[in-house]
Amino acid sequence: MVVPETRPSIIEARSVAMSFGASRLAVTDISCSVGAGEFVALLGPSGCGKSTLLRLVAGLMSPTQGSLTIGGMSPEIARRETHRVAFVFQEPNLLPWRTVAANIRLPLELQQVPRQEHSERIERSLRLIGLTPDDSRKRPRNLSGGMRMRVSLARALVTQPDLLLMDEPFAALDDVLRQQLNEELVRIWMLNHWTGLFVTHNVAEAVFLSQRIIVMSRRPGTIVADVPIPFAYPREPSLRADPEFARLCGELSQKLREVAQ
Repeated sequence: MVVPETRPSIIEARSVAMSFGASRLAVTDISCSVGAGEFVALLGPSGCGKSTLLRLVAGLMSPTQGSLTIGGMSPEIARRETHRVAFVFQEPNLLPWRTVAANIRLPLELQQVPRQEHSERIERSLRLIGLTPDDSRKRPRNLSGGMRMRVSLARALVTQPDLLLMDEPFAALDDVLRQQLNEELVRIWMLNHWTGLFVTHNVAEAVFLSQRIIVMSRRPGTIVADVPIPFAYPREPSLRADPEFARLCGELSQKLREVAQ
């Protein structure tokens, strides 16, 4: 199986900078593009501005310098008018009084999607993330950490996004579960063809998931490398034992040590 052909750029950043007050420059001179249907990871030291850049793309804040567009429009307009943008945060942020199904339904309510479409979309999202109808009736307190993250992902996918932004969604999970969810995420991406931008500190996770890895320097974050990942899809668990996988992880780890100094 092969990945669908990458289409023209959906994200375009040109000389983007973001500061918080006069003395705190978070990112600077960010210039990059992400193609529609592409999966790109953002990798860098803690505090380098990866999450800030993700929030700029989401339209949750505006750059203080430079230009950032989604499909040729500002992120705020693109999100509102033509491009569906979904965000998966580090924490699941599920509403404890709602069932799984009701948590997944929330963005449909906010977007005023016709009620008759809700059940089909929720069921499809549950199937995608590997949960059952019985799970849909549970509340967050009855779910494991991994299941809560699956529900958070389903809540994003139910909007049928063009662009899925993920801010270290699996960072709090144990390594085995993290690897399993990485494999699930690749499968879901291949089925749905959305554009993915994934923030992580984990080198192996970035290599396993993505087509390209954008490496950022320490704060103020700027792009120091844009590394293509040569492995074909689908990505099988055995890839992690491949010598080329280990070599690439080693090179990226060394790059991170250099930029963190």
